[in-house]
Amino acid sequence: MNPFSSVTRLRDMIRAIRDCKTAAEERAVVRKECAAIRAAVDDNDQDYSHRNIAKLMFIHMLGYPTHFGQMECLKLIASTGFPEKRIGYLSLMLLLDERQEVLMLVTNSLKQDLNHFNQYIVGLALCALGNICSAEMARDLAPEVERLLQFRDPNIRKKAALCSIRIIKKVPDLAEIFINPAAALLKEKHHGVLITGLQLCTDLCKVSSEALECFRKKCTESVVKALKDIVSSPYAPEYDVSGIADPFLHIRLLKFLRILGQGDAHASERMNDILAQVATKTESNKNAGNAILYECVETIMSIEDSGGLRVLAVTILGKFLSNRDNNIRYVALNMLMKATVDTQAVQRHRATILECVKDSDATIRKRALELVFLLVNESNVKPLTKDLIECLEVSDQEFKGDLTAKICSIVEKFSAEKIWYVDQMIKVLSEAGNFVKDEVWHALIVVISNASNLHGYTVRFLYRAVQTSGEQESLVRVAVWCIGEYGEMLVNNAGMLDIEEPMTVSESDAVDVIEIAIKCQSLDLTTRAMCLIALLKLSCRFAACSQRIKDIIVQYKGSFVLELQQRSIEFCSIIEKHQNITSVLLERMPVLDEATYSVKRVGFLPRTVSTSTGASLNLPNGVTKSTTAPLVDLLDLSSDDAPAPSSSDGNFLHDLLGVDLSPASSQPGTGNAQKSGTDVLLDLLSIGTPAQSSSSTSDILSCIQGNGTSDDGALVSLSSPSAQASSPAGGSMMDLLDGFASIPEKLEDNGPASPSIVAFESNSLKIMFNISKPPGNPQTTLIEANFINKSPNVYTDFIFQAAVPKFLQLQLDPASSNTLPASGDGLITQNMRVTNSQHGKKSLVMRIRLGYKTNNKDVSEEGQIKNFPSEL
Repeated sequence: MNPFSSVTRLRDMIRAIRDCKTAAEERAVVRKECAAIRAAVDDNDQDYSHRNIAKLMFIHMLGYPTHFGQMECLKLIASTGFPEKRIGYLSLMLLLDERQEVLMLVTNSLKQDLNHFNQYIVGLALCALGNICSAEMARDLAPEVERLLQFRDPNIRKKAALCSIRIIKKVPDLAEIFINPAAALLKEKHHGVLITGLQLCTDLCKVSSEALECFRKKCTESVVKALKDIVSSPYAPEYDVSGIADPFLHIRLLKFLRILGQGDAHASERMNDILAQVATKTESNKNAGNAILYECVETIMSIEDSGGLRVLAVTILGKFLSNRDNNIRYVALNMLMKATVDTQAVQRHRATILECVKDSDATIRKRALELVFLLVNESNVKPLTKDLIECLEVSDQEFKGDLTAKICSIVEKFSAEKIWYVDQMIKVLSEAGNFVKDEVWHALIVVISNASNLHGYTVRFLYRAVQTSGEQESLVRVAVWCIGEYGEMLVNNAGMLDIEEPMTVSESDAVDVIEIAIKCQSLDLTTRAMCLIALLKLSCRFAACSQRIKDIIVQYKGSFVLELQQRSIEFCSIIEKHQNITSVLLERMPVLDEATYSVKRVGFLPRTVSTSTGASLNLPNGVTKSTTAPLVDLLDLSSDDAPAPSSSDGNFLHDLLGVDLSPASSQPGTGNAQKSGTDVLLDLLSIGTPAQSSSSTSDILSCIQGNGTSDDGALVSLSSPSAQASSPAGGSMMDLLDGFASIPEKLEDNGPASPSIVAFESNSLKIMFNISKPPGNPQTTLIEANFINKSPNVYTDFIFQAAVPKFLQLQLDPASSNTLPASGDGLITQNMRVTNSQHGKKSLVMRIRLGYKTNNKDVSEEGQIKNFPSEL
């Protein structure tokens, strides 16, 4: 029987399956063939078994089950003929994997074939073992494979090396027996054996530090010699690829040299010459040459420092950047990011890198932008920022977001002069204001408020910018804010700098900018609300335009946007009825805390929980700049004096804020329904409700005498829900500004201090509370908290958070610092004010949370303070 007749029969089966028009027909053919194979297996037909297994392998590749033929594979492997063994080993690799228990039966056959006198059968066994070797098989057969690494035939040595790689990956403990045979392979002349030997040595270095040290001492010279031989070798047709002798061997040698030289100055020094030779003599016109140069550059960057080689490597990468192939440019940009330690060498290619920022390929643009960001320093920040802003002018819309974020980050990080910072940020806002995050223009306003000598310059710059880029949202916001604060400097050309030229702007022109912005439907509610505030401020500074400003504000009394409607009604009331206090109420904003805002902006402080560095903001019953969700944990007080909040949202807010959130009910004797809980929350959070248009409502700013304004001139929110205003039918609402002819200032005098207490102490922190009482106010307690660091490490980004139950009100002032010195060398001080509505009945209780960074790790601690003196 001709053993190769199976090819013909297999071809017939393939043709029959290919001619099937439906899946059902295909399944029928497969079922018929599988039935014939099973019958042959049952009859123990040895003559056709290899042909049946060949068909079974094709059926397996089609996705049909073939487990019934596994034992036939083992029988073929155990046969004596080479054709049967070939089919048997092929089916073994295809139909089985290392998880099959039946593999235990083939170990003995593999061992016999590895010691077979026929080198082709030995090769079959090595191929199979290299593909399906399990850990148990590796331990049993490793000695035979190690012996074959020294076999006379190079093909067997090559297959044994590949099989050894599989063995050491499965059982790293066996790496020791392969070190010396692998080192011997590095002296081979046969390219195939040398490549597999290099791969084996590479994998040995990954699993064994002993192997790495051995190869560094014994093999560095031989690897360098092999690379020299291949670089200077004459033309050989069997290895030539685009005029380069065996680029695959080139790359493998360079990769192994990279492993040997990394972290070893002596080994790196021995390979410097050959690396320079490869870098200078390799042709870069063909892709094979570029691949070798890339590996050479990566090796130079990975081994110990050699200044001349690194400059040569960066030069090669610069040539890559000029290549038309995007793949080559991309890998060059990736490699240059690793080479930023040699900044001067990379800076020479800055123009080419900036051209890549304008590239049409999105991946090239993004990688080039990241590289530019890494190259920025104090000496080149100004020209690089200018170049990036020019790129911003011509960039695609989808790329402007990333580019804008990088430019803003660079300007903020390296701005030594405020005027340069303001100039660059306004240019960015003019080009890509819609892509700028809120934190960016917030920061710009903070910087402007702190630069008193630049107020006039900035407002004029913004006025010119908004004339040409009025659709950029963030630019309009900053411009409107500055015109509202410093509008008179714009009109009077006050604060002129030497670099400026006078410009003529009338009061009407300044109002025009704001009026155009507030009527622009593409701008959002925040921007239009800022416009109303700016108009209100200008109403007391631009006397000639006061009536026009009032007319603009009045137009929004009937706006369908509730926020604009409420602001319009309130501002009209201020203009009409409270002229005696507008100069104080609408004065300029105070200088904003630049250092505190910088901490907030980089994300050290949570947005929804009260913190130690933010300005204090009172809400009723002890809530300070927080929302309900984050306070659930802090208010989880276990004492009887501090009941836990209810699980339902409405009841929780009722406990937290001390207000009734139940549905509205009619009140006898009044014409209006009581406000629902939602409306009460809107009032507490200063979120406006629509004004009533009936004639009985004369003023939504009806108010309580005795309140005042905050330092910045903004309206003071009510500090207790009990002070809610309700108007009887036909009567006017109370006016929040009524009776404020003057704003008295009263300095708070602290009473006698109580003994200090240790409020909290852990292995790393100690908190001392110095307690005092203001005279004549027994319900209020003043606390000075001193935070002491007990560890030898400095704590940065320090945050203190606190929460109290509903019968207490808590106000936190900003902390003295956010850095806590080590070992008690210094402390952070923070003041707080607690009001106890149940004074004499319930004692103070507080839940605290502390957060800080030490050794670049975030640490959080929590505790409960219940040891306050009972008289508080």
